Amino acid sequence: MKFESYIAKRYLVSKHKLNFITIISFLSVSGITIGVAALIVVLSVFNGFGSLVTSFLMNFDPDIRVEIISKDAYSQSEKAKKIILSNPEVTGVSPFVSGKVLVYRDKLTQIIDLKGIAADEGNNVYGINRSVLYGRYDLSVKDNIPRVILGLTLADKLQALIGDTLTLVSPAGIENAITQFSMPQTRKVILSGIYNSNNNDYDANYIFASLSFAQSILGYGQNIQGYDVRLKNVSSSFKVKDELISKLKPSAFSVSTWYDFHRDLYTVMKIERWTAYIILSLIIAVATFNILGSLSMSVIEKQRDIGILRAMGATERSILKIFRFEGLLIGITGTIAGSIVGYFICFLQLHYKIYPLDPTQYKIDALPLQVRFSDFFFIAGISLLLSYLASIFPAKKAAKVNPLEAIKWE
Repeated sequence: MKFESYIAKRYLVSKHKLNFITIISFLSVSGITIGVAALIVVLSVFNGFGSLVTSFLMNFDPDIRVEIISKDAYSQSEKAKKIILSNPEVTGVSPFVSGKVLVYRDKLTQIIDLKGIAADEGNNVYGINRSVLYGRYDLSVKDNIPRVILGLTLADKLQALIGDTLTLVSPAGIENAITQFSMPQTRKVILSGIYNSNNNDYDANYIFASLSFAQSILGYGQNIQGYDVRLKNVSSSFKVKDELISKLKPSAFSVSTWYDFHRDLYTVMKIERWTAYIILSLIIAVATFNILGSLSMSVIEKQRDIGILRAMGATERSILKIFRFEGLLIGITGTIAGSIVGYFICFLQLHYKIYPLDPTQYKIDALPLQVRFSDFFFIAGISLLLSYLASIFPAKKAAKVNPLEAIKWE
């Protein structure tokens, strides 16, 4: 093995003169370097955007949601809560109800989503407190007037400030007003906090209130819609989901994870990432064609050397290994150089933000990156595999060289 690798290194780096084969070998290394660097940077960008989008979407989303899907399940809700809390991964559980309501203030109206949650679990399950910009997290009821919090975008649409009074009209109240010719049920609430979750869906459409108030105005009575669950580690969501499905009646309860809430978006992002990986791998594939060409010409140029080696006792297998090693050395050199270049660019972006963004438009001040060393194994794997495949044909051709024909005129 040492003999073959030594000869391969001599052929690759110990060139006495610059010739066409050397130039092609250099272009092969350069092509692999560019391809590997591009793959590392682009996949890191996809990772960064993916993590950013996930953090925005999961800001107020629970890790797992258990919803009641049949009327018979209302009586089993407490039993379901005990089953959820019995899981060691669960750190918080909040019952909830949600529905559409009409909110108006000073002739400004919006149809929004009202979500009622357990006030004491609001921070543990949803983490709302850390997102409150103005006012404070307060869902209490004082003087029979509930306190609510809403998103920054919605507050801007309603031109509402902390302490302002809003009027909510429920769908049930509107339906009764139409059928019974009576005044619709309205409830006044006081704005106690304004949050910014970086999720446009929540910031522009959601008002959070206490569970009892939301149950009353949405017509749930004492019933709940389901439970939002927070886990110790979000990565265990799928495992916990399977465990809950096995313990809860599928006809009574529906169990969803954070991934299920935005499955279409995550699927598109995954497809885009793999598409970018395949397309950019073509850069490496083009570079490996240069390896094929340079090694094929090297075999022709080195026929005399091959004949001498065979005459000295080298086997076909040894000749095969020499040229395979040479192809792999080109791939390894390009992969290492590309990795250094790619991770250096990522380092510059992470620490010096060489590609800035306008935070007023994108909510971030620079192109997001997330380096995952697992990507390196995929990138290095495809690079070395293509380099090895490109060396097979020239290596077989070299192994079949007739030593007598190669040195008979020497």
